[in-house]
Amino acid sequence: MIVAEKNRLRQATSSVRMGIEAHLGWLKDALSQLDEELRQHRSSNVDWEERIRLLETVPGVGSIVSTTLIGFLPELGSLDRRRIASLAGVAPFNRDSGLRTGRRSVWGGRAQVRSALYMSVITGIRCNGPIRSFYERLRRQGKPAKVALVACMRKLLTILNAMIRDRTPWQPQTAGP
Repeated sequence: MIVAEKNRLRQATSSVRMGIEAHLGWLKDALSQLDEELRQHRSSNVDWEERIRLLETVPGVGSIVSTTLIGFLPELGSLDRRRIASLAGVAPFNRDSGLRTGRRSVWGGRAQVRSALYMSVITGIRCNGPIRSFYERLRRQGKPAKVALVACMRKLLTILNAMIRDRTPWQPQTAGP
């Protein structure tokens, strides 16, 4: 909403500008209050704090992604790779019917988790060696960019799931393609 209001502000007439600026101020105050509540909740919950610290050892996973995963995917670390991928909405499902074999696609799952994983993979392709090499290998095999990104999202989620399950930090030599 802050971005939307800033965009409106650029085109607003002077009579509307004050109202938009006031709304922007309120939104920023509300956001900082929510951030503070989230920080307090994280620090008061030892299990969350430990899990978040583990997740943030992975290149490309920051505080927003780790908090989103812990908050919206509490099953992380307790399910197998197929179930956790399905919950996050990055598991491929077939579209077959009778003799017809359709394309596999991802759908369903938790949109917040999927969005966070997407942004993490976009960053990870730049700074996370195993994810980058996996992505590049899929692209060389002729996979479309979005298909390769979703495959990387699933791979990253599988790695994060194993890290939380085993309570081990990021180990790039064992997390490669």
